[in-house]
Amino acid sequence: VVGSAITGVFSGGSSEPAKAAAPAQEPRPVMQQSPYGPCHYEMKQFLECATNQRDLTLCEGFNEALKQCKYSNGECAL
Repeated sequence: VVGSAITGVFSGGSSEPAKAAAPAQEPRPVMQQSPYGPCHYEMKQFLECATNQRDLTLCEGFNEALKQCKYSNGECAL
């Protein structure tokens, strides 16, 4: 089934949307507003990564998500 979806995307004959071959990035889980602030989830993810990784460059994605959240919520400028 997956093979036919992929070949269908490349051949252009499939009615399946292109996202069937490459899953879209999952949005952050829908949660109620955190009592700790709008970026609590992103901060928690970054801190968990930083605590568990010796190489903090591996946590850069979490750091970027935290920066974007803060920017989106008007907490700081990039």
